[in-house]
Parts: sequence; structure tokens; C-alpha cells
Amino acid sequence: MSSTAVARDVFVTHSAEETIERGREIGQRLRPPVLILLAGDLGAGKTTLAKGIASGLGAAEEDQVTSPTFTLVHQYDRDVRVYHVDLYRITSPQDFETLGLEDIFDQSAAVIVEWSEHLRLRTDWPIVRIELDHLSENERRISVEDTRDLL
Repeated sequence: MSSTAVARDVFVTHSAEETIERGREIGQRLRPPVLILLAGDLGAGKTTLAKGIASGLGAAEEDQVTSPTFTLVHQYDRDVRVYHVDLYRITSPQDFETLGLEDIFDQSAAVIVEWSEHLRLRTDWPIVRIELDHLSENERRISVEDTRDLL
């Protein structure tokens, strides 16, 4: 029997490589379906962390994961299906509707959303919220709130 709980972790990383490694560790603990919501200012390391998460899930190598800023949605399918979504340029409900994200939630996948504060969609999937703060040129604070049902 499971109960709903919230697990919180805070990490400070000192390089892009360390941010990727933390992302990989987070990804290794996840199983689809799961929605991973990334929030943080421009340059806070959201895409860098997403590289590690996708790698940890087994969907792609870190160097295969790129920012979906202009394509808006990237799909990776090695061992697990991962959608990497960037909502930075979404400014209206009409823009959001053109992405077709509703169809993604009909599959067993992990969905990583950058600029998640623009997400206008409800799901009953387990959610992991991650806030990234830019502390200095190389340092990032990564706050993880895991709201999945925990055993």
C-alpha cells in the first residue's frame, strides 16, 4: 500500500558536468509515466539538468539532448520514451494547443518540461518539481520536490 508523501532534496552543483551527474541520479530513480517540471531563470541550467535526467532514464546520451527552444518538443526513445518540452516561447493558450501535449499523456513516457510555469495541462501522472537557481557562474542550487506516491 502506498501513501502520498513529498520528498524534498536540495543540491548545489559547481559545474555543468556535476549538474548533468545530479540529473542522471534523479533520472535513475524515475519510472514512466512521470512528469518532470523544471523551473528557473534563463541560464539556470534546466537543459543541462535535462541532459542528465534523460540519460539516467536510459532514453539518450547526454550529448544527444539539446535545448528544444525552437522545436519546442524533442523525443528520445532508446530504452525509455522521453519527451523534452520547452515552453519559453509559449505566450497564449493557442500556442500551447498546437504542441499536442495531450497526446503525449496517453503513452507511458517521461515528460521533462522546461519553463513549466507555462504548462496549462492537468494530468494524474506522478510529478517531480525541480527549481534551479543560478548562484554564480558555475554554481547552481537544485531543489527537488518529489510528489510521486512513495512506498
